[in-house]
Amino acid sequence: MKSVQQEVDERSNLTGTNKFELLLFRLGGDAQGNHNELFGINVFKIREIVAMPEITAVAGAPQHVLGVVNLRGQIIQVLDLPGITGVTPKTGLNIMLVTEFARTTQAFAVESVEEIVRLDWSQVMTAENTAGTGMVTSIARLPEADGQPARLAQVLDVETILRRLNPEQDRQDLSQAVGSKITIKPGTIILAADDSVVARALIEQGLDAMGLPYIMTKSGKEAWDQLGAIAAAAEAEGRTVYDRVAMVLTDLEMPEMDGFTLTRNIKSSQRFGNLPVVIHSSLSGTTNEEHVKNVRADAYVAKFSAEDLSRTLRKVLGG
Repeated sequence: MKSVQQEVDERSNLTGTNKFELLLFRLGGDAQGNHNELFGINVFKIREIVAMPEITAVAGAPQHVLGVVNLRGQIIQVLDLPGITGVTPKTGLNIMLVTEFARTTQAFAVESVEEIVRLDWSQVMTAENTAGTGMVTSIARLPEADGQPARLAQVLDVETILRRLNPEQDRQDLSQAVGSKITIKPGTIILAADDSVVARALIEQGLDAMGLPYIMTKSGKEAWDQLGAIAAAAEAEGRTVYDRVAMVLTDLEMPEMDGFTLTRNIKSSQRFGNLPVVIHSSLSGTTNEEHVKNVRADAYVAKFSAEDLSRTLRKVLGG
């Protein structure tokens, strides 16, 4: 039997293998209680899972904010995840998922928790072109297990959910936040990768405010393929990738290829090894920051602060 420390170490080491663990849960179904679909969230975002405590309603709270709870002295906002996604719990809101990412702690009320599954990011496909509200960032293909047929789980875009509940976060003076324009080598661009629709929009607004030209991609694999294509075009003109790309800015959680794998591929390549890579992620904590060092990223910046992003890019780019 594995010790707790062995479990923690094994889970932490997944980031070096393009693998991750997904917590599966259910939110409910339609008005008749049917179609109770599986949803998922990266285990690294989960601080703890607790039975639903007593919630204190807050006067004037926005729709889908159930209230707050006092969890060991910390006041945490509780969000009605079934209500946000438009489904109805059959047995009620029984479980609270306490999450930590993007510099914040919040809890999501769900109907039930199923299990934790270990997957390769290649088993996760983008949900960009599927019908929906944009709250699902990708679809995970779950393998057959214990007699269960292969299943699909919807990976929620929690960044989009939180931004929709708190739209005032986006109302900031970007020109003032990012400071003066950042200068890079003429003819070069920033190659960025993020699978979240909201995150991409925020990054694009930030880079525009900094005066930085960019190419935006939706996954680590797309960024890797794009980098290869840019390099090939440059070499055909007698130049190198460094004449076309100034830096790579990447998220960590992405379908097909995660940001750790993308960074490791770049840094271990003779062709691209000297390209600066900045990891821009909602995943935080010392464990992830240690992995950032292990893949030789040049910097890490937590989402999303235009001021912090500008400060980091200015330092890395020397602008």
